[in-house]
Amino acid sequence: MDLADEQLIDAEIDSTPPPEPTVAQGQLGRVLLGVSLILIAFNLRPVFSSLSVLLPEIMQATGLSPSSASLMTTLPVLCLGLFAPIAPILARRYGAERTILAVLVLLAFGTGLRGLASVPALLVGSVFAGASIAIVNVLLPGLVKRDFPTHAAMMTGLFTMALCAGAASAAGFTVPLEHLLNGSWPLALAAWAIPVVVVTLLWAPQALLSKGHARGVGPHVSGLWRDKLAWQVTLFMGLQSALAYCVFGWLAPILRERGLDAVTAGVVVSVSVLVQMAACLLVPSIAVRGRDQRLINVALVVCAVIGLLGCLFAPLSTVWIWAMVQGVGQGGLIAVAMTLIILRSPDAHVAAQLSGMAQGVGYVLAACGPLIVGFLRDWTGSFRSTAILFLAIGLGAALCGLGAGRARHVGEKEGV
Repeated sequence: MDLADEQLIDAEIDSTPPPEPTVAQGQLGRVLLGVSLILIAFNLRPVFSSLSVLLPEIMQATGLSPSSASLMTTLPVLCLGLFAPIAPILARRYGAERTILAVLVLLAFGTGLRGLASVPALLVGSVFAGASIAIVNVLLPGLVKRDFPTHAAMMTGLFTMALCAGAASAAGFTVPLEHLLNGSWPLALAAWAIPVVVVTLLWAPQALLSKGHARGVGPHVSGLWRDKLAWQVTLFMGLQSALAYCVFGWLAPILRERGLDAVTAGVVVSVSVLVQMAACLLVPSIAVRGRDQRLINVALVVCAVIGLLGCLFAPLSTVWIWAMVQGVGQGGLIAVAMTLIILRSPDAHVAAQLSGMAQGVGYVLAACGPLIVGFLRDWTGSFRSTAILFLAIGLGAALCGLGAGRARHVGEKEGV
């Protein structure tokens, strides 16, 4: 990091208003808050990858077609976008900590509801879980910006790594769990409510001890929806998320159609997501040390798309290599997209508002990815046609990454 970058970061920190007193004050409180945020992040992705690895069994048991199944995988992602805009409103009214506590309870309920073994229960549970995850997704960057202003890159890396760890755990252990439960896929899906309950109990004292009013977000930020850079960040978030949820929702079925058994396909996805964990931890620190993030954004998009194409077309004997390449790209993209929200924001208030915009619009866009994959599979009888979709998404993400990677803050005039 050169002197200009250090001065930019110092200026950003100096211009940020001192946060109100929080439970994070004091070294022990900060450590507890950091650990809690990481454990919360762990529970925000098993809903997606656990359903993916059991999708063929669910389709067989319920009679769903690939197109209908694509709606099942798309619905929670769509909820991420539809419910994200209400997160800042709830946080201003009730406080970020108490809002997160309430939606963790809802997440546990929605995840457990999938154990009722019916399509309506799966759909309703997916809506509850997706809505809950949407709200937490939006509030996490604001909490990081507020309570860890000098360690934002490290904390962003840790909680995005936890996101990947949750997805990898669900991808790798759901099928063995189903076998352990005498072939009950509903119970295997519902079991992922248990870690949510555990982290809810850990978070409850911190949330209840917080002041609970207007602590996490602050006043409304005007002009954000007319800002070019904000839209570039938003579209970058949405397009990289579209690739991510294609992986979470369809990579295991793609590999099973190519000839891998259910357990091996789940392990391949799990390995890919485990590699994402390492990328999540490393990329934010690398990204903040560059003069800007344009080059790393494009490089990660290339890795993610090439890895997916390798999983589609390369010999099965090499699928592990391509899964790891995809993991490097996808994990890095998730981490750098979250990091950009923080880097492009001058303070915690703007970070929360930009997070709501980027994830609200972005995840609605991302929901189209797995939906189109299912339709293409239905129309063509093969997943091979999805290569065109992956290339198109990758091209769009690269172009938006070039704009979002500029070393600027939202709201700044061009040329300033």
